[in-house]
Amino acid sequence: MTRLDPQPPGIPLPRPSMWSQPFWDGCAVGELRYQRCRACGHALFNPGPICRHCRSRDLDWQLSQGKGTVYSWTVSWQPPSRGFAVPYAPVIVNVDEGYQMLSNVIDCDTADVVVGLDVEVDFRPVGEGVNLPYFRPRPPGPAG
Repeated sequence: MTRLDPQPPGIPLPRPSMWSQPFWDGCAVGELRYQRCRACGHALFNPGPICRHCRSRDLDWQLSQGKGTVYSWTVSWQPPSRGFAVPYAPVIVNVDEGYQMLSNVIDCDTADVVVGLDVEVDFRPVGEGVNLPYFRPRPPGPAG
């Protein structure tokens, strides 16, 4: 059994664009933000200037509850560059608000990651005031 942990400080930091800056500002304060089109209601991620569904520019930033399920995943044993710890588990999460997000799953064993795993966002610092949004398994809800 091999535990999946957050990456250590010192990994390459994100370089926000004018479109993604509100997302990273949210991460800094523990908020998972995404865009929603005011014209058609479509939830959008990655951030951008137009709705990929209807092409409207009338987009609004909204706050996600940060819950979802694993859509796809893998475990990587090869670091992408110096400073990264392995193993790590890239996942595509179906976020409850209706968008997909690429992240990593943490705080579990590699064998625990499966399609359909209930997860929730967990922000972890990586240096210079930057927090990365990871996902961890959600504890089971109350019975009954």
